[in-house]
Amino acid sequence: MTAPDTGNGSPVRIEGPWTHRDVAANGARFHIAELGDGPLVLFLHGFPQFWWTWRHQLTALADAGYRAVALDLRGVGGSDRTPRGYDPANLALDITGVVRSLGEPDAALVGHDLGGYLAWTAAVMRPKLVRRLAVSSMPHPRRWRSAMLSDFAQTRAGSYIWGFQQPWLPERRLVADDGALVAELIEEWSGPGARDEQELAVYRRAMCIPSTAHCSIEPYRWMVRSLARPDGIQFNRRMKRPLRVPTLHLHGSADPVVRTRSAAGSGEYVEAPYRWRLFDGLGHFPQEEDPVAFSAELVNWLKDPEPDRR
Repeated sequence: MTAPDTGNGSPVRIEGPWTHRDVAANGARFHIAELGDGPLVLFLHGFPQFWWTWRHQLTALADAGYRAVALDLRGVGGSDRTPRGYDPANLALDITGVVRSLGEPDAALVGHDLGGYLAWTAAVMRPKLVRRLAVSSMPHPRRWRSAMLSDFAQTRAGSYIWGFQQPWLPERRLVADDGALVAELIEEWSGPGARDEQELAVYRRAMCIPSTAHCSIEPYRWMVRSLARPDGIQFNRRMKRPLRVPTLHLHGSADPVVRTRSAAGSGEYVEAPYRWRLFDGLGHFPQEEDPVAFSAELVNWLKDPEPDRR
């Protein structure tokens, strides 16, 4: 298994034009990679990845005049692996706490997969800290909950989440054979076309860092196990509050994990300019499958003074 040389012995602090550092927020330490100057754009990764999924967007956004920052979520990459704190409300406070720690009044949040789920949540919980919202490959949390419970096709597509409810076995599978399952999942969830083996090796190595597999799965365990619990019901009610920030919703038409019809209904929760963009032929990772198109769409929307225009 080969991967890019990090030059510092860390499997996640990969060398590039960006700068690596740690920031404190919400009682934990978070690793970030940052590049450029200007208004803050904070990138949030999903499963089974870490900050590196945004490497193309970091350079594109920096070139476009933004301060681009990619965050490792709690328990992943170079961030702290804490024994608790993996419910979406707390993870969203991690994100808004990082915005404050970076000395910025607000940020445009860009989230993919689980990062998108948390971006939706942060925009509801701390709207004054979210300037704009861009979500890829993830419905609004209430839409996700409804689809997983009532749409058999979506329930089947998200079957891996139900599998995560088993104790310990999912973690062992993720790290077996040097993280081979991570590469398999990324390949299966991507659109047509082979994924680069060296890129996959990066994600395999990162998942094999001790405790990462467990921490990566914990948010999904909360999502399912809290469905009938008071904390889950309260969270679902809180997320009924409409979003009032301009929102860009990105999705791959060939995404086998989140069906297009599941994601497309999320606009009902946005009382602000909302733009839906479907990438034809792309799968669950449009930011990597076609980084040029993804970055162009994002930059054009961020620079658009009238984001409600199509």
